[in-house]
Amino acid sequence: MRLIFMGTPDFSVPALAALDAAGHDIACAYTQPPRPAGRGRRDRPSPVQRAAEARGIEVRHPASLKGADEQAALAALDAEAAVVVAYGLILPQAVLDAPARGCLNIHASLLPRWRGAAPIHRAIMAGDAETGISIMRMEAGLDTGPVLLRAATPIGAQDNAGDLHDRLAGMGAELIVTALDRLGALPEMPQPETGATYAAKIDKAEARIDWTRPAGAVARQIRGLSPSPGAWCMAEGTRLKLLRAHPVDGQGDPGTLLGGLTVACGTGAVEITELQREGRRPQSADEALRGMELPRRLT
Repeated sequence: MRLIFMGTPDFSVPALAALDAAGHDIACAYTQPPRPAGRGRRDRPSPVQRAAEARGIEVRHPASLKGADEQAALAALDAEAAVVVAYGLILPQAVLDAPARGCLNIHASLLPRWRGAAPIHRAIMAGDAETGISIMRMEAGLDTGPVLLRAATPIGAQDNAGDLHDRLAGMGAELIVTALDRLGALPEMPQPETGATYAAKIDKAEARIDWTRPAGAVARQIRGLSPSPGAWCMAEGTRLKLLRAHPVDGQGDPGTLLGGLTVACGTGAVEITELQREGRRPQSADEALRGMELPRRLT
């Protein structure tokens, strides 16, 4: 099938690779423009741009698709379908209508739960037992289109957002190949409004740990924001990004260290098993304890 691919971050790359390996003709890969990054603040192409160029696929990175010229250029590709995964730009109706068989989106949740920008983070932070991938036909609403295929995966007690990101990226890559193979034969199920939730973009203020919350909620916050943007706290003047933790028995004033890296919460306690100091690599709790003096209390 002649396709347009639209994606930007690492999460999108497995789908691009799977479509290419399946023999689809990817006419063009659309991605967000290069952004300044690193110490030199030089423009860095997106993961999708790098992956597409390595495969000899034409890349376009317009800042917007609202203009008539950009819309005409996309329509001129004469694609049968577009595959969209974490692209990051709004698709105007003219773009949605351009491919002969429409635009399919790979979304990292079991729609209608967690429509929006941060479904992986939100599923863990909310304590969901499972999540998954939905292949959805795109329409003007935010993640409201009919679902063609879905696959579920449990959220393990130790899973963080990075673990789930990688697992779901692979699942999405497999599922989109199946969806395209069966396009036209698959039933397209409208989403019920019952059970719909919105996965708002993570705000920086959500990353600061409030030790007065219950241990289960704190542990889910740590896992749900790991590795990025990272839940954090202060150890006197040192900022600690906490990457893995789980609830344990314990009691004390919120933020008090009960031994090692076990921290009292509003109810119960959490044991921190992986963390990162500013300017350092991630460390296990044992490594961190050998190399730093901790105060009596984290804030």
